[in-house]
Amino acid sequence: MYLEDMGKIWLATGSERVYLHPSMCNRHGLIAGATGTGKTVTLKVIAESFSEMGIPVFMADVKGDLAGMCQPGCENKHIRRSIDTMGIEDFNYTEYPVRFFDVYGRLGLPVRTTISEMGPDLLSRLLGLTDVQNGVLRIVFRVADEKQLLLLDLKDLRAMVQHVGDNAGEYKLKYGNVSPQSIGAIQRALLTLEDEGGDIFFGEPALELADWFDWDDDGRGMMSILECQELFQHPLLYSTFMLWMLSELYELLPEAGDLDKPKIAFFFDEAHLLFTDAPKALLQKIEQVVRLIRSKGVSVWFISQSPSDIPETVLAQLGSRVQHALRAYTPNEQKAVRYAARSFRENPDFNTERVLQELAVGEALVSVLDENGVPTVVQRANILPPKSSMSAVEPRVIEQAINADPLREKYAETIDRQSAYEELTEQQAQEQLAAQQRAEAEQKAAEKAEAQKRKAQAARKSSRRGQSTAQRMFNSTTSSIGREVGRQIVRGIFGTFLK
Repeated sequence: MYLEDMGKIWLATGSERVYLHPSMCNRHGLIAGATGTGKTVTLKVIAESFSEMGIPVFMADVKGDLAGMCQPGCENKHIRRSIDTMGIEDFNYTEYPVRFFDVYGRLGLPVRTTISEMGPDLLSRLLGLTDVQNGVLRIVFRVADEKQLLLLDLKDLRAMVQHVGDNAGEYKLKYGNVSPQSIGAIQRALLTLEDEGGDIFFGEPALELADWFDWDDDGRGMMSILECQELFQHPLLYSTFMLWMLSELYELLPEAGDLDKPKIAFFFDEAHLLFTDAPKALLQKIEQVVRLIRSKGVSVWFISQSPSDIPETVLAQLGSRVQHALRAYTPNEQKAVRYAARSFRENPDFNTERVLQELAVGEALVSVLDENGVPTVVQRANILPPKSSMSAVEPRVIEQAINADPLREKYAETIDRQSAYEELTEQQAQEQLAAQQRAEAEQKAAEKAEAQKRKAQAARKSSRRGQSTAQRMFNSTTSSIGREVGRQIVRGIFGTFLK
């Protein structure tokens, strides 16, 4: 760790040393630059310093080159030159406490979340839904909440969407129109997500971000590394999942105000994916989280190729900036260089735009916040070397670390408890059974009535056959007399009324 007596982090050296002030690190930061210019080295140096200060760290390992932090580095000519030219004393290679996570459960502890925890907004982005379809998905979540049905995995959500679609008339007056077209579109999007393997991280046990807040026996902050090489093949999946974790941190932590150092540092590699094709409403929420999470003690670092990859409303929240070299071969790249140069506080000693294209590997333009929160003048500086390994790690080393992790027992096995799918399936089965019983009862009643009717008809026929000729003549005569008397009585009565 490159710490001075005053507790500052020694990050780089140019015409003078460049320090990060831990109390200003929750104003967030940006590490930018073209591929192969040294962004990963900068990330590792900052993360190592945070860990040694007792600050837990989360990192997304997109290229597979962060796992080496579990092993000490080794001497090479480039590191030796940096040590000598920068006057670094007592430089010791060392490993850091690392915990591995992997959505697919191959190179780390399985990472899962539930449908309910991700919520309708992030799911809508993940599924590529329109505003109308997003509204229907919100209705689905509202109905699930009111019925106290747990939405844990994709089969729960599919069952709930089907339930709302089948009972659209019931919910229409209360929530608005639920069209069959929207229901069908959501179901198709869920099927596509499942085919892409997206269902693997919806379920339980869900990741508890409180497990990130851990330390080794020496008090160094635990580094939680999310293996993302396979996940990154699905950029929308990757960026949505990362955004969910950031929003979960925001919801988890209480207000802390201004601290001497962050509670946790969150590094978001390939950050441009977070904002690509994101609807305006979601961008506003991202900006809100980035702005407000500072007061909860979280230091967020975005790693991307150019500052232009980050919306200006978010970029304005990033106080510390490390810009590695950019190449400008096309008009768009030249525009990106000018944009990056203008994002710094100008140094009168050099032309920022020109230097930005001249930087060697390991060099960067650096501007950080001073102890008063004011951005420093940009400096051309060499980033210090990391102390952990820059080499790839053999899978057996990662496997050993996973097996020895005390959290393995907690996350290794999937749990499928009673939730919306089971509840709705049981309810549907009961409704079908009740309908079948009603149909059977109605059929039995109809058969009984028909039997009684036939019995009565048979009895009447038998009674008529049993009557004698005399009886039939007597009955006929009596009936005639009765009809005549009836007519006379009627006439008499009406005659009296007419008088």
